[in-house]
Amino acid sequence: MFQQILLHTPVWVWALLAFLVYRGLLSSVDRETPLRLVIAIPVAMLALSLQGMLGGFGASPAALLLWLACASASGAMAWRLMPADGVRAHPEKRRVWQRGSWMPMALMLGIFLTKYAVGVLLALRPGLAHDADFVLATCALYGVFNGLFLGRMLRVLAVWREAVATIPGAAAPAPRA
Repeated sequence: MFQQILLHTPVWVWALLAFLVYRGLLSSVDRETPLRLVIAIPVAMLALSLQGMLGGFGASPAALLLWLACASASGAMAWRLMPADGVRAHPEKRRVWQRGSWMPMALMLGIFLTKYAVGVLLALRPGLAHDADFVLATCALYGVFNGLFLGRMLRVLAVWREAVATIPGAAAPAPRA
């Protein structure tokens, strides 16, 4: 049965996995990245999670509320635990230096594996889409992963804002015409 699952998995899923592993490996070493990537990866992971939840379970208010609560709690935790000294902003280059971490790899693979496993389980047992325990557990897991990603992103953006604020004239209001 496992072999059948793997054989019926579309090729694009494996390409996505390869890309996520590649991005995770890049994140594991100290690096300087464009500010847009600091935002793009968490937003892409958020989109994958939301697509997985809404596509698999619909827009259940209870599930979305649980996702939001878990995302908020884990986001606050990530904010507090991510050391600000592991980030340096370079506004003049629109780049951010970040200390290497395996956490982005773990989070990306966690979201990918959750989405894959849920897809397989729903294909094998479609009734799980209406099982409250399964839906809520899945949405909570997505929420934790997304919150950790978003909390880290917000911490980096806070360091960015602090760096921009120190640039002479950056805080001054724009001249009026």
